[in-house]
Amino acid sequence: MQMAKTVLSLLQGAPAGATALTAPGRRPLTFDGLRGLVTKTHRQLAARGIGPGDRVAIVLPNGPEMASAFLAVASGVSAAPLNPGYKEAEYEFYLSDLKPKLVLVESGSHNPVRSVADRLGIPVAELAVAEDDPAGAFTLWADEAEPTPPSETDEALVLHTSGTTSRPKVVPLSQANLNASANNIVATLKLTPDDHCLNVMPLFHIHGLIAVVLSSAAAGASVCCTPGFNALKFFHWAADEKPSWYSAVPTMHQAILQRAERNADLVAALKLRFVRSSSASLPPPVFMALRETFGCPVIEAYGMTEATHQMASNPLPPGEQKPGFVGMAAGPEIRIRAADHWAATGEEGEVCIRGANVTSGYENNPQANATGFIEGWFRTGDQGFLDDGGYLKITGRIKEIINRGGEKISPLEVDDVLLEHPAVQQCVTFGIPHKILGEEVGVAIVLAEGQALTSGELQSFAEAKLAHFKVPKKILFLPEIPKGATGKVQRIGLAKTLGLGDA
Repeated sequence: MQMAKTVLSLLQGAPAGATALTAPGRRPLTFDGLRGLVTKTHRQLAARGIGPGDRVAIVLPNGPEMASAFLAVASGVSAAPLNPGYKEAEYEFYLSDLKPKLVLVESGSHNPVRSVADRLGIPVAELAVAEDDPAGAFTLWADEAEPTPPSETDEALVLHTSGTTSRPKVVPLSQANLNASANNIVATLKLTPDDHCLNVMPLFHIHGLIAVVLSSAAAGASVCCTPGFNALKFFHWAADEKPSWYSAVPTMHQAILQRAERNADLVAALKLRFVRSSSASLPPPVFMALRETFGCPVIEAYGMTEATHQMASNPLPPGEQKPGFVGMAAGPEIRIRAADHWAATGEEGEVCIRGANVTSGYENNPQANATGFIEGWFRTGDQGFLDDGGYLKITGRIKEIINRGGEKISPLEVDDVLLEHPAVQQCVTFGIPHKILGEEVGVAIVLAEGQALTSGELQSFAEAKLAHFKVPKKILFLPEIPKGATGKVQRIGLAKTLGLGDA
């Protein structure tokens, strides 16, 4: 009988003694240990009435417990990872929207999610980690019961994605979606049990969760779970762990390159099979510098939450890696939609995808689902074209989302917070071109009559309610907001209208 296409099935193939997770200063967790942890977690959740499709929010810092908690939860119920850096107001929104049955935090945590969960009547569980536990091992509680295994259509992961509306959209991803995406990445990167990835990506994003953690587990490969990206520690971690690859966003690659010259001996000792980049466009000069520095292929890929990450990827040798292109279809099918027809080779239009890794639709959002699909194809909102070799070039974003170094920010979410300030009458948040980050957050402000406000005061106000990366770095106080011919504010192009070049 064919095994179900679930997350749990991906974890079954590796030999018992093979290493699954490592962490700096910790002893490794084997696949036998990981499978035991997964089984135990499913039984413990079942004892509290949490089963397939039920959501468990995970609010943990980067590290092995975050990785193992994701695998344990997503393989039995539905994982809802949240940024541990969120403020109370943000947790209030996300927990109210997701309605999880449980929130997981680290032992002794004082994260504001605890007080929000308490107000909303959501139980909170601390991960108990013994002093001598291997990397990623934990216990929730002693109670256990017989769990029900999830089906392919049950939800495995749920994330919010920023949108052009003030309310971020909920993206439910099924067991089959995650299974398909992980297998796509394993095939693209030719991952084997000999591979070891140094993870520097945050594990509340689709990139780190799927491209690194789940794909490695599916291949029987291992992951070193660092506390998060740190350019100062990267080469020392790499020297200790001897990874065969790492995946990062372009800004991280740039920071690593800046440190490479000072760590020439450590760079020379590295034996990377490839370097991967995704979540934002990789500038060709950075591509060339990475290839020259590490002496290995640089694989740029294209992903998004609704596709359970990977859509396109440059191939490994002997295939060609094209700087400035996000590669060929790597799992789902890709077509380009021009104004009223499917585009020919070289013709620019909206990038559309279809495949087993693509979400079936947003939750409780019929309008977004009606506009987000065309003839069964998901519309990415990105603009681009396919060349003669089938390589995809992204030429711009149709949506107004700000992409700050891979962090996606909804302008209207920022607007809503800034408009709460009594001195602000009107505001429009928009992206400003940035040489390193791709885009930075800017805002145009019209003050209420008779009010005075400084940029620093408004930034301090925003810091109390928004994660740091969402706080505008450039604030312009204007007598009125520029509008288009129809009277609508046009966020796209506003930076140019206001004479703002690279930040």
